[in-house]
Amino acid sequence: MAKRVAFAIPGDLATRTGGYGYDRRILAELRHLGWQVEVVGLGAGFPLPSEEQAAAASRQLMLSPADRPVVIDGLAFGALPEAAAALQATRPVVALVHHPLACETGLAPDTAERLRESERAALAAAHRVIATSEPTAELLVDEFDVPRERLEVIPPGTDSVPQATGSGRGRLHLLSVGAIVPRKGFDVLVEALSTLTDLDWQLAIAGDRSRDPGAVERLDTLIAQHRLGERIESPGTVSPEHLARLYLGADLFVLASHFEGYGMAYAEAIAHGLPIIGTTGGAIPRTVPPAASRLVPPGDVEGLARALRDVLTNEASRRALAAGARAAATALPTWAQSGAAFARLLEGLA
Repeated sequence: MAKRVAFAIPGDLATRTGGYGYDRRILAELRHLGWQVEVVGLGAGFPLPSEEQAAAASRQLMLSPADRPVVIDGLAFGALPEAAAALQATRPVVALVHHPLACETGLAPDTAERLRESERAALAAAHRVIATSEPTAELLVDEFDVPRERLEVIPPGTDSVPQATGSGRGRLHLLSVGAIVPRKGFDVLVEALSTLTDLDWQLAIAGDRSRDPGAVERLDTLIAQHRLGERIESPGTVSPEHLARLYLGADLFVLASHFEGYGMAYAEAIAHGLPIIGTTGGAIPRTVPPAASRLVPPGDVEGLARALRDVLTNEASRRALAAGARAAATALPTWAQSGAAFARLLEGLA
């Protein structure tokens, strides 16, 4: 029997975020395993589409072939409960949840509650739900009423990459990776670093600057207010080759996320053997082991500053955390393993 699946994705699949990166790699692995994958474009506007955008996406979903499962990326799935219910009657429906929509930082309370109720209704129509981490799966059970037996945890894979060599002696190079949106906590990071100007460091923030103009303006304003323009660069989205060079030349990875459904940038830092300073938001403590990191509560500027100062001023601590990262890297899943798990789930539906 032919192995066929429809994979419905909102927006531009080429977008360089963790969620889209997961989708691209899983699609590639499925095709490598002999699956015929039809990508169904759902258009723009998600997770808060207009009525017209939601209606157009629903029409696209209903036009997808009924003889195969349909996997719907969570950025759109939670906003389309009626379409999910209609699809359920004719084909297996799989929800791929990177993190619940209502967990996005900065949402108005009524918007967050609307997304929570919409996603809960949509998930009720899914035959299977894929979460990218165990904490996200637990959240879906506890707060979104998803039966555990319908859940599968398929974490992102990680590539084998060279170990970071660092900047050499002198100014320490810090790296932070993520789209400039409130959830990533770049304002918290800049506030923490503003108290460490007596130390010799520089920071590169690699991430999309087009998604949230307000967050970008706040970041740039804080950098200017604290006179850190010569220390912090935020070039926006960089090429994979440029990003690889940034990881290789970094001495420390730092990301102040308020919440992560998995934390792919953290995992990539582990793969490069970098010491990590981060937060306890969402799945981060499960992705980043204590031996490789110093984690503080999300939004804790003073705690983040203390952790940064301790690690920046202690080479032995950086070496120990780097050794912890190198050890943890051996246990990270590969993309081949994640793709095989995805394929087994789809085969079970058939």
